Amino acid sequence: MKIGYFLSTEEYSPAQLVEQAVAAERAGFAGLWISDHFHPWNNEQGNSPFVWSVIGAISQACDLPVTTAVTCPTVRIHPAVIAQAAATCGEMLDGRFTLGVGTGEALNEHVLGGPWPSLDLRLEMLEEAVSLIRRLWSGEVVTKRGRHYAVDHARIYNLPETPPEIYVSAFGPKAAEVAARIGDGYIGTAPDADLVTRFKDASGGRPAQAGAKVAFAPTQEEGWEHAHRLWPNAGLPGELAQVLPTPEHFEQASELVTMESTRSSVVAGNDPEAHLRQVREYADAGYDELYVANMGPHFLDMIEFYKTDVLPDAG
Repeated sequence: MKIGYFLSTEEYSPAQLVEQAVAAERAGFAGLWISDHFHPWNNEQGNSPFVWSVIGAISQACDLPVTTAVTCPTVRIHPAVIAQAAATCGEMLDGRFTLGVGTGEALNEHVLGGPWPSLDLRLEMLEEAVSLIRRLWSGEVVTKRGRHYAVDHARIYNLPETPPEIYVSAFGPKAAEVAARIGDGYIGTAPDADLVTRFKDASGGRPAQAGAKVAFAPTQEEGWEHAHRLWPNAGLPGELAQVLPTPEHFEQASELVTMESTRSSVVAGNDPEAHLRQVREYADAGYDELYVANMGPHFLDMIEFYKTDVLPDAG
């Protein structure tokens, strides 16, 4: 299983994200994930730069492949604009760009003032959006009026030699079926072997990527403190991450997440075996690639730690 580095746009500034990308390449990580948000999950995280600008900067600073994890091409930004942005990234990265897409969260998509659709409708919108994006990547002039999206004499002029692949995020069986039908690969965040198997069986064995977080620090307790301060939202159950509309709502809901829960669920500290156990969990679940994000201020130390103590034994 390949190990990449996950750039959290919610926690770090644009300059820090580029710094991490360069350090990850030097450390031997195989690729980059980067999140695509309008808001952070909570105000403590404190960042949310425009992902397409950051990818442009990364393309000039290092040579690692980049995947958005994930972009919502349905509500806040029209799929024709996403098609153009992703095509430009594919060209700037010499074909090393993958467009990761998903149905999104109200946190990011409600900002234009429209309603937040039901899951079934969001999946329908995503399928139509992906179809439109692929058609625009043909380089032809496209005029089309679908149920959800219309374009009028639209053509994308800057395209990579090969269109980017599209990986689709899915957190349940219904979404996994859609991902297998429309995606070149699967994106998940949990070591859920059932979902990965469902996707691979339905897609003919297409690849699967996952993301996970750690809180590297000199001690486990310090790491857990960073994780609980910055990312308590990771402990929220069910569909809350998809339906809560503001960082303030996430802060309110996250008051229910205890430090004990964080300690039991977050890999923290500097014990290589703890980090390797998490890597193995994702490998055992059937993922082909895992992208690891750091929580807290010790991101450069975490990257160096993975270079010396994790990556050599993670293959």
